[in-house]
Amino acid sequence: MKRSDLEHILRACKNVTGENEFIVVGSQSVLGRFPDAPRELRQSLEVDIYPRFKPELAGLIEGSLGELSSFEQSFGYRADGVTPDTATLPAGWEDRLVRLENENTAGAIGWCLEPHDLAFSKLAARRQKDVEFVSALLRLRMIRPSRLAELIRSVKDAALHDRLTEALQLCRRGSPAGQG
Repeated sequence: MKRSDLEHILRACKNVTGENEFIVVGSQSVLGRFPDAPRELRQSLEVDIYPRFKPELAGLIEGSLGELSSFEQSFGYRADGVTPDTATLPAGWEDRLVRLENENTAGAIGWCLEPHDLAFSKLAARRQKDVEFVSALLRLRMIRPSRLAELIRSVKDAALHDRLTEALQLCRRGSPAGQG
Protein backbone atom coordinates (compact mmCIF):
# COMPACT_ATOMS: atom_id res chain seq x y z
CA MET A 1 0.00 0.00 0.00
CA LYS A 2 1.17 3.51 -0.75
CA ARG A 3 0.37 6.79 1.04
CA SER A 4 -1.94 7.73 -1.85
CA ASP A 5 -3.91 4.51 -1.22
CA LEU A 6 -4.36 5.47 2.44
CA GLU A 7 -5.49 8.94 1.36
CA HIS A 8 -8.02 7.31 -0.98
CA ILE A 9 -9.34 5.14 1.84
CA LEU A 10 -9.74 8.23 4.04
CA ARG A 11 -11.83 9.92 1.32
CA ALA A 12 -13.91 6.79 0.90
CA CYS A 13 -14.45 6.45 4.67
CA LYS A 14 -15.66 10.05 4.78
CA ASN A 15 -18.11 9.37 1.96
CA VAL A 16 -19.41 6.18 3.56
CA THR A 17 -19.82 7.45 7.14
CA GLY A 18 -20.31 11.21 6.77
CA GLU A 19 -17.55 11.62 9.37
CA ASN A 20 -14.38 13.67 8.82
CA GLU A 21 -11.92 12.24 11.36
CA PHE A 22 -10.64 8.70 11.57
CA ILE A 23 -8.18 6.79 13.73
CA VAL A 24 -5.79 4.52 11.81
CA VAL A 25 -4.42 1.83 14.15
CA GLY A 26 -2.88 -0.87 11.96
CA SER A 27 0.50 -1.18 10.31
CA GLN A 28 -0.38 1.28 7.57
CA SER A 29 -0.54 4.06 10.16
CA VAL A 30 3.24 4.16 9.63
CA LEU A 31 2.40 6.14 6.47
CA GLY A 32 1.31 9.07 8.62
CA ARG A 33 4.84 9.81 9.87
CA PHE A 34 6.68 8.15 6.99
CA PRO A 35 4.85 8.77 3.69
CA ASP A 36 7.60 6.97 1.78
CA ALA A 37 8.03 4.08 4.21
CA PRO A 38 10.05 1.17 2.82
CA ARG A 39 8.09 -1.46 0.93
CA GLU A 40 8.63 -4.10 3.64
CA LEU A 41 6.50 -1.97 6.00
CA ARG A 42 3.75 -1.48 3.43
CA GLN A 43 2.93 -5.12 2.69
CA SER A 44 -0.55 -5.04 4.18
CA LEU A 45 -3.37 -4.36 1.75
CA GLU A 46 -5.80 -3.25 4.43
CA VAL A 47 -6.13 -0.24 6.68
CA ASP A 48 -7.48 -0.79 10.21
CA ILE A 49 -9.61 2.29 10.80
CA TYR A 50 -12.57 3.66 12.72
CA PRO A 51 -14.38 7.00 12.90
CA ARG A 52 -12.79 9.03 15.70
CA PHE A 53 -15.98 10.36 17.26
CA LYS A 54 -18.45 7.67 16.17
CA PRO A 55 -16.59 4.36 16.28
CA GLU A 56 -19.92 2.56 16.10
CA LEU A 57 -19.96 3.47 12.38
CA ALA A 58 -16.99 1.17 11.71
CA GLY A 59 -19.46 -1.43 10.43
CA LEU A 60 -20.33 0.87 7.54
CA ILE A 61 -16.66 1.01 6.61
CA GLU A 62 -16.33 -2.76 6.83
CA GLY A 63 -19.45 -3.36 4.76
CA SER A 64 -18.65 -0.85 2.01
CA LEU A 65 -14.86 -0.87 1.85
CA GLY A 66 -13.90 -4.15 3.53
CA GLU A 67 -12.96 -7.64 2.51
CA LEU A 68 -14.64 -8.88 -0.69
CA SER A 69 -16.28 -5.48 -1.26
CA SER A 70 -16.50 -3.97 -4.73
CA PHE A 71 -14.06 -1.33 -3.42
CA GLU A 72 -11.45 -4.01 -2.68
CA GLN A 73 -12.12 -5.75 -5.99
CA SER A 74 -11.69 -2.46 -7.85
CA PHE A 75 -8.59 -1.15 -6.12
CA GLY A 76 -6.81 -4.18 -4.62
CA TYR A 77 -6.82 -2.82 -1.07
CA ARG A 78 -9.45 -2.33 1.60
CA ALA A 79 -10.46 -0.71 4.86
CA ASP A 80 -11.17 -2.90 7.86
CA GLY A 81 -13.62 -1.16 10.15
CA VAL A 82 -12.31 -1.85 13.65
CA THR A 83 -13.10 -0.71 17.19
CA PRO A 84 -11.11 1.48 19.59
CA ASP A 85 -10.09 -1.58 21.59
CA THR A 86 -8.69 -3.45 18.56
CA ALA A 87 -5.15 -2.37 19.39
CA THR A 88 -3.45 -2.44 22.79
CA LEU A 89 -1.88 0.99 23.13
CA PRO A 90 0.28 2.76 25.73
CA ALA A 91 -1.00 5.53 27.97
CA GLY A 92 -1.08 8.90 26.26
CA TRP A 93 -1.17 7.55 22.70
CA GLU A 94 -3.99 9.92 21.73
CA ASP A 95 -1.75 12.91 22.48
CA ARG A 96 0.88 11.62 20.03
CA LEU A 97 -1.30 10.89 17.00
CA VAL A 98 0.09 11.99 13.64
CA ARG A 99 -2.35 14.05 11.58
CA LEU A 100 -2.73 13.11 7.91
CA GLU A 101 -4.70 15.69 5.97
CA ASN A 102 -3.90 17.17 2.59
CA GLU A 103 -5.53 17.96 -0.75
CA ASN A 104 -5.73 14.21 -1.49
CA THR A 105 -7.87 13.48 1.59
CA ALA A 106 -10.63 15.90 0.50
CA GLY A 107 -11.33 17.15 4.01
CA ALA A 108 -10.94 13.78 5.72
CA ILE A 109 -8.40 13.60 8.53
CA GLY A 110 -6.56 10.42 9.36
CA TRP A 111 -5.06 10.30 12.84
CA CYS A 112 -2.25 7.75 12.53
CA LEU A 113 -0.44 6.12 15.42
CA GLU A 114 2.94 7.59 16.28
CA PRO A 115 5.48 4.90 15.24
CA HIS A 116 6.52 3.98 18.81
CA ASP A 117 2.86 3.55 19.77
CA LEU A 118 2.35 1.45 16.65
CA ALA A 119 5.34 -0.72 17.61
CA PHE A 120 3.91 -1.08 21.14
CA SER A 121 0.61 -2.34 19.71
CA LYS A 122 2.44 -4.77 17.43
CA LEU A 123 4.47 -6.12 20.36
CA ALA A 124 1.24 -6.62 22.32
CA ALA A 125 -0.31 -8.58 19.43
CA ARG A 126 2.93 -10.58 19.12
CA ARG A 127 2.07 -12.45 15.93
CA GLN A 128 5.06 -13.41 13.80
CA LYS A 129 4.25 -10.69 11.25
CA ASP A 130 4.06 -8.12 14.07
CA VAL A 131 7.45 -9.09 15.48
CA GLU A 132 8.92 -8.86 11.98
CA PHE A 133 7.30 -5.44 11.49
CA VAL A 134 8.81 -4.06 14.72
CA SER A 135 12.17 -5.65 13.90
CA ALA A 136 12.10 -3.78 10.59
CA LEU A 137 11.20 -0.49 12.31
CA LEU A 138 14.21 -0.99 14.59
CA ARG A 139 16.58 -2.09 11.82
CA LEU A 140 15.57 0.88 9.65
CA ARG A 141 16.01 3.20 12.65
CA MET A 142 12.47 4.49 12.32
CA ILE A 143 11.92 4.01 16.05
CA ARG A 144 14.29 4.21 19.02
CA PRO A 145 14.62 1.10 21.18
CA SER A 146 15.07 3.29 24.28
CA ARG A 147 11.73 5.07 23.66
CA LEU A 148 9.92 1.79 23.07
CA ALA A 149 11.43 0.35 26.27
CA GLU A 150 10.29 3.48 28.13
CA LEU A 151 6.70 2.91 26.95
CA ILE A 152 6.88 -0.70 28.08
CA ARG A 153 8.24 0.27 31.51
CA SER A 154 5.19 2.49 32.01
CA VAL A 155 2.79 -0.49 31.78
CA LYS A 156 1.19 -1.32 35.14
CA ASP A 157 -0.28 -4.70 34.15
CA ALA A 158 2.45 -7.26 34.96
CA ALA A 159 1.34 -9.85 32.38
CA LEU A 160 1.20 -7.28 29.60
CA HIS A 161 4.55 -5.82 30.68
CA ASP A 162 6.16 -9.27 30.49
CA ARG A 163 4.56 -10.02 27.12
CA LEU A 164 5.82 -6.72 25.67
CA THR A 165 9.30 -7.16 27.14
CA GLU A 166 9.63 -10.67 25.72
CA ALA A 167 8.38 -9.55 22.30
CA LEU A 168 10.86 -6.65 22.25
CA GLN A 169 13.68 -9.06 23.08
CA LEU A 170 12.66 -11.19 20.09
CA CYS A 171 12.75 -8.10 17.87
CA ARG A 172 16.12 -6.98 19.15
CA ARG A 173 17.61 -10.40 18.43
CA GLY A 174 16.38 -10.07 14.85
CA SER A 175 17.57 -6.50 14.38
CA PRO A 176 21.18 -5.32 14.63
CA ALA A 177 19.97 -1.71 15.05
CA GLY A 178 17.70 -2.89 17.87
CA GLN A 179 20.61 -3.81 20.11
CA GLY A 180 21.01 -0.31 21.49
